[in-house]
Amino acid sequence: MKQISHKIASLLMAFVVLFSTLSFTVDMHFCGETLVDTALFQEAKTCGMGMQNPSTTEGCTMSKKNCCNDKQLVIEGQNELQLSFDSLSFEQQQFIVSFVYTYNTFFESLDRNRFSFKAYKPPRVIRQLFKLDETYLI
Repeated sequence: MKQISHKIASLLMAFVVLFSTLSFTVDMHFCGETLVDTALFQEAKTCGMGMQNPSTTEGCTMSKKNCCNDKQLVIEGQNELQLSFDSLSFEQQQFIVSFVYTYNTFFESLDRNRFSFKAYKPPRVIRQLFKLDETYLI
């Protein structure tokens, strides 16, 4: 059981390290107020209603406001993971060493068969003792 819990804990820690260092980009395309498409690691597909260059007719320019909007959410991961032991102060190093030493020596292994109550059979109940001490109001 202890080995299984260690494997599960190490797997969870590996996922924490993986996801803390992962950087990714989320692209979103809005048409008006409606979200049309989202995409990870690439550009979002447009709805096809993008505005062309403003048209010029007889010297006057007309421009319309584009109804589409693109947003980009960039999530940066952690770049530096390695914490060197030299950057800790002497008191911190001393605390870590003493903590690890006492943690390892504190727990002793116990024999599994030392406290076996499998062969114990409880005594038979002759009378119910809680009913002897009860009082009833009539």
